[in-house]
Amino acid sequence: MRRFLRGRPLLLPPCPRVRPSRWRPSHTWPVSSPGVTNEKMDTAVQESVRVLKGVGPQLAEKLGRLGIEDVADVLFHLPLRYQDRTRCSAIGELRPGTEALIVGRVEASGVRYGRRRSLMTVISDDTGRITMRQFHFSQSQSRGLSRDRFIQCYGEVRSGPAGLEMVHPEYRFLEDREEASVEAALTPVYPTTEGVGQRRWRDLTDQALSLCKGSIPELLKDEYLADFGELSLSDALMLLHRPPPGVDLDTLGRGTHPAERRLAFEEMLAHQLAMRERRQRRDSKSAVPIPLSRELWPRLQEQLGFTLTGAQQRCIDEIGSNLGRATPSLRLLQGDVGCGKTVVAAAA
Repeated sequence: MRRFLRGRPLLLPPCPRVRPSRWRPSHTWPVSSPGVTNEKMDTAVQESVRVLKGVGPQLAEKLGRLGIEDVADVLFHLPLRYQDRTRCSAIGELRPGTEALIVGRVEASGVRYGRRRSLMTVISDDTGRITMRQFHFSQSQSRGLSRDRFIQCYGEVRSGPAGLEMVHPEYRFLEDREEASVEAALTPVYPTTEGVGQRRWRDLTDQALSLCKGSIPELLKDEYLADFGELSLSDALMLLHRPPPGVDLDTLGRGTHPAERRLAFEEMLAHQLAMRERRQRRDSKSAVPIPLSRELWPRLQEQLGFTLTGAQQRCIDEIGSNLGRATPSLRLLQGDVGCGKTVVAAAA
């Protein structure tokens, strides 16, 4: 049984069927490869997380806080949200409340003193200016933000006292504007714990995806996959960890993307199969039959002073049938206050 979806819940509402061609990713994995068996796949995903490069005892302990113990756990630790670093935005087009990747030139930089000391850096391009604000900085950072240096930043745009600003964005220096680069896919943001940064998560998932590439067997038949844009499990995992440019972020955010629904279906199927297996194990055991008494129950009915409803009588009959079997019984009686649960329990 696979273990799924440690990042966020994916028990999703139904959504309209989509055309398979619309969601077919360009970087699909083959469902099977020559020489790759389910046995090899099981070995790969069941390997300890320590097989991934850079995972030592300390990092393994931190990952353990999140229940990450093997490669499969890494694969199904899904992103919470995504950042679009696939294109650079002009500063003049920025709007408060959005996240953006920008490239510009440092116009001025200096420390401002007030209630909180902050390093203020004005960055500009041909369309406008924005201020980068840092509350935690070193002298070397302050010296590095010298005038006329080219810089690439990613962060959330806010309204500040002097116009638009980014507070503690990610940034790197460039030799010139031409050195600016963009990501080939949307950048995932993973749920994490102290001491495990987002770059580390992206590295771990890169390794896990590469390790299991082409060796994840498809358990669902083609007729089931048609409801999810014909996305295999491999396709769905690749798309959720590394969404290509142009994917509908709103759909991903709502949990209605076919890739998310594909994994949600398998999760729900896994739960149902687990419950079915548990019922089969229970039914294979023996128990002492305890049939309803043919003498006590009629006497109790005479003293009730009211007539049982159809639902109450049906529940009593079903419980009596369960108790009369030679296998263990497991039944939950549920109802509103005053609906007659006590009399049903008394009958049993």
